[in-house]
Amino acid sequence: MSVESLQCSGRISSNYSLVDVSNEIRPVSPTMATSDNQNETQSRLYFLNEQLQKMVKELPRKYQQRIPNELLCELAECLLDKTLYSIVKELTDIQHVTEKQMFQKRLEMINKHSVGIQKLLKSDLVEPGKTEMRLKLQAEHRKNLREFDKKIVTELDEKRREQQNTLHMAGVPGFDITDDASRIQVQIRLCDFIIRLSQIDKKSDEV
Repeated sequence: MSVESLQCSGRISSNYSLVDVSNEIRPVSPTMATSDNQNETQSRLYFLNEQLQKMVKELPRKYQQRIPNELLCELAECLLDKTLYSIVKELTDIQHVTEKQMFQKRLEMINKHSVGIQKLLKSDLVEPGKTEMRLKLQAEHRKNLREFDKKIVTELDEKRREQQNTLHMAGVPGFDITDDASRIQVQIRLCDFIIRLSQIDKKSDEV
């Protein structure tokens, strides 16, 4: 158990013994049930924090410096409520669908441009008029594709802000609406941590 995990545990009440040395058999009382729940919560908090620390150590140093232990403690406490896994999964699924739709639209535009060029090449238009028309069409297609790509970037930026706001409103530490590239990179790593922890928890539940 790491020192960092012990430091984080200070936020959880520890007014109980981890080991009951009494041989007396007693009925379960509400107080004992509460103690068991606290013990389970404490153990899970240790587990989450230690896993997060391991994940941070795998990152390049420039990201490690931007994810302090205090942030990991807050994230571990937030992850005590597993509903956060569902929120991140839903955001991830929505993003995948959005990206797939945009990719499909872009592919359709490229195919449409290709068909237009092929029709021109098969037309009865003679040179040099055909070459001039082809170059004009290609330039127009490149312009249209650039404009479409700008639109994609704008939509993805808006989607990212929606994700930031959703996680911020859910009380997830490290998340707020920002366009700062370095802070966005940290948020991406935090989301990855949450996704990986959800997979670890899922495997543990299946055992």
